[in-house]
Amino acid sequence: MCVRIESYESEENQKIVRSYLDGRFENTAFCVLAPDGKTRLTRSGRGPRQVFGSSPDEFVSKLETILTNYQSSADVMDAPVPDFHSFKLALNIASADQRVLVLIAAPKDQLEATEKSVRRLAWNPKVQGRFHFDLESTAAWKEPLSQGADAQAGIYLIKPGTYGLSGTVLARLDFDAKPQAILTAMAEAGATFAKTTEKKVYGTHVQEGREKGVRIEMAVPYGEDRDGDGEIDHGGPGRRRP
Repeated sequence: MCVRIESYESEENQKIVRSYLDGRFENTAFCVLAPDGKTRLTRSGRGPRQVFGSSPDEFVSKLETILTNYQSSADVMDAPVPDFHSFKLALNIASADQRVLVLIAAPKDQLEATEKSVRRLAWNPKVQGRFHFDLESTAAWKEPLSQGADAQAGIYLIKPGTYGLSGTVLARLDFDAKPQAILTAMAEAGATFAKTTEKKVYGTHVQEGREKGVRIEMAVPYGEDRDGDGEIDHGGPGRRRP
């Protein structure tokens, strides 16, 4: 399982990142943990390369060795549906990863039961790794969507905007829709997204965003604390606070 820490959503999350980087805060951290989520099975670093080396084959081999001691006894299809800290963040990351966002919207008192009802959909082999999911119990998610959002409960397939500040609903389905109908709608949404979305080139995308004044405010300041002094460094890569 890959856990993606939302490190700009709270100071508590940043503390988790720091715990793997000797007190520093950087935008990525990597470590393989035991199923308890605490026991470290490898040393930690910025990414897999710092822990396992640059060879993909060696990476796979070492992971397989670790797996021999942790054989799964549970059904992956019963695992919780991945969820983001907020819809704003979900839309932004879906845009960055260029994936369709699957929004599960339901009243607060029904969200837990609804989440369980769609687990086997989220972990279907045709879905895994191809979509992002978000669970919401309020209508606040409707605001950044340009069309097709009526704030009713249901499953929404959303095409994120270029900079993740807006989105368009490609389809909406009721929770009682047949699983195959939902999968078909997701496949069609994915195909539509691929046909109508130009592949991003990171440098060009960032430059154009800056020229247009695009800025996304998160809960905690942008930047990294590369020298581990507890304060965010706002200089360029490799620069440290004086």
